[in-house]
Amino acid sequence: MGEMEHKRQGGNFYKTLVNRWLEALATVKYAIIEAMDKYEKIAQELGVSLKQIDTVLSLTAEGSTIPFIARYRKDMTGNLDEVAIKAIIDRDKSLTALAERKETVLAKIEEQGKLTEALKQAIEAAEKLADVEELYLPYKEKRRTKATIAREAGLFPLARLILQNSPNLEVEAQKFTCETFPTGTAALTGAVDILVEAISEDTQLRALTYQEIHGHSLMTSTLKDESLDPKRTFEIYYDFSEKIKSMQGYRTLALNRGEKLGVLKVGFEHHLDRIIRIFEARFKTKNAYVDEVIQQAVKKKIVPAIERRIRTELTEAAEDGAIQLFSENLRNLLLIPPLKGRVVLGFDPAFRTGAKLAVVDETGKMLTTQVIYPVAPAKPAQIERAKKELSSLIKEFDVEIIAIGNGTASRESEAFVAEVLHDHPGVRYVIVNESGASVYSASELARHEFPELTVEKRSAISIARRLQDPLAELVKIDAKSIGVGQYQHDVNQKKLTESLDFVVDTVVNQVGVNINTASPSLLAHVAGLNKTISENIVKYREEEGMILSRAQIKKVPRLGAKAFEQAAGFLRIPESKNILDNTGVHPESYKEVEKLFELLGITELDESAQEKLKAVKIEEMSTQLELGPETLKDIIADLLKPGRDLRDSFDAPVLRQDVLDIKDLHIGQKLEGVVRNVVDFGAFVDIGIHEDGLIHISHMSKQFIKHPSQVVSVGDVVTVWVKKIDVEREKVNLSLVAPNESD
Repeated sequence: MGEMEHKRQGGNFYKTLVNRWLEALATVKYAIIEAMDKYEKIAQELGVSLKQIDTVLSLTAEGSTIPFIARYRKDMTGNLDEVAIKAIIDRDKSLTALAERKETVLAKIEEQGKLTEALKQAIEAAEKLADVEELYLPYKEKRRTKATIAREAGLFPLARLILQNSPNLEVEAQKFTCETFPTGTAALTGAVDILVEAISEDTQLRALTYQEIHGHSLMTSTLKDESLDPKRTFEIYYDFSEKIKSMQGYRTLALNRGEKLGVLKVGFEHHLDRIIRIFEARFKTKNAYVDEVIQQAVKKKIVPAIERRIRTELTEAAEDGAIQLFSENLRNLLLIPPLKGRVVLGFDPAFRTGAKLAVVDETGKMLTTQVIYPVAPAKPAQIERAKKELSSLIKEFDVEIIAIGNGTASRESEAFVAEVLHDHPGVRYVIVNESGASVYSASELARHEFPELTVEKRSAISIARRLQDPLAELVKIDAKSIGVGQYQHDVNQKKLTESLDFVVDTVVNQVGVNINTASPSLLAHVAGLNKTISENIVKYREEEGMILSRAQIKKVPRLGAKAFEQAAGFLRIPESKNILDNTGVHPESYKEVEKLFELLGITELDESAQEKLKAVKIEEMSTQLELGPETLKDIIADLLKPGRDLRDSFDAPVLRQDVLDIKDLHIGQKLEGVVRNVVDFGAFVDIGIHEDGLIHISHMSKQFIKHPSQVVSVGDVVTVWVKKIDVEREKVNLSLVAPNESD
């Protein structure tokens, strides 16, 4: 090979290299522009800055968890909370998925050589996946349709003749007959099929139809099979209609469920004449075949497709609303204050099989279990014996509170307990929401904790512990089984699980976890820890004894540097010699805190130390310590309340000594109750009778309110007035507005 050839090849090599480099550069440049566009969009939607978005996504990419970023990187994120951080991460994921789908669709249309500049711009501007799919529809690979067969048989020119309003169409059609379409009539039918398909894929017509239906159509439901609705749960939907744009989420979910159960037939009511006029305006010519094309395209293709789209959109919006409400209810339930330091008797009621009792000490350790027969069908002698047995348990173990599960035979058991407590004036009882207790009792976790006990006795322990520390006990149960939502089985299960897990993780980390007493299921929710590491912590505890410092945590198998960084600040060690180990102060800031103590002359966290800490000038001190001001604020708040529990600032459960019956109620009566569940149309309140009373949204305030959650939360202790009593159906309506204040 000559020198010239070598040079030529070398030149080509470098040219190729440069081209590749320029291509790579262009790709990087495009990716940066795309990322900036994405960030701009997120910033606009969520009201955050580009810097905040970049910080959150960078920290997440490095393996930081949401609780950790929210608590220990406030100075970097500009004080964003968990919800805002999750919203940034979620929106980034969904915009990335949208961008990837656009890329795929553009490439597929490009392959077909049909990508115009206008179409490209329309796809790039689309803000929803559904809109991208609408634009892609005409170019999608199709299975063989009637229109495909007609086109293959050469009927396209005949379809064109229909549009041109050619005279003697029936005669013209004879020229197009073949084996598949043997007559002129059959050929014309095939030509109509071609036009129906073409027009039903017209994106502009579809968009106009969508707007018309979304703005003016009604959603309807009628009774399909009454026998499938014995409790008449869906009665208000037996003859129901509502404008699509006014549909409330809980109604959408109720219709979906009623339809699924076979009780309801759900449909739509459209202004078809208006939709047809939109289509007629597209055609210059009018003839019987064009009319047929419009009728078929509207009724068989476009309207059903848009109905499906609207139902999907309504369902997704309703699901998001239901999941959000469930999450809020769960958060409030998990934040109900613990009744620490009390001996509690858990009482799991039942009729035939007897009530299961379990006494637990101040730390939740089981002391004893027993079965008694306190309510009918038990014989009077058995009930008398049960009174003596309960009374002796109260005396023997110095029981302070009885926690009664709110399931079957709950109120009968409550009356029994109230009677026994006449002889024990210092003891109180409380009704505990036992939703999910049976799920826990039958779980592998419960079998591991109490292998020698029956399922029912485990349930009684769970009920007692729920009162002592709701959070520690409720994390052992699948959040969906906790009973503070509505339609939880009808919504997207993946979305629901993700949202509820986020709530549990957030609350667990906000409260903090005692590493020496926490169960593996509670530890698994701590930032940076998983099931394996959590089990290893408990195993390490059992083998090596109590963990006495945060530094010691590093010795736990599989707990590496990243896991330690994420988890350490949320783990509490009351037994540690270092007071900071029992606060939310992160070990990464210990040196700065020691310097702070030195500057302020603090040796222990007594009253004088508190005064000194309260007097600290944040800006000055943060510069001195080289700490962010937000981090310093949090450190001082933690030092003022070492070992604090965020939950102590909420309402404690209402303790009772006597029982109410629906027959004891009268209109206008003033009562105290606990909010058990918040739904879209109101809130259910435990006022001490068999069924929870309902406060309808219209009786929550004298002012207009959009949603009950603006006024009440799960766990709130509220004063209510009896509005309406239905003794037969055991239903009570309540009001938050005093009778003399209401209209």
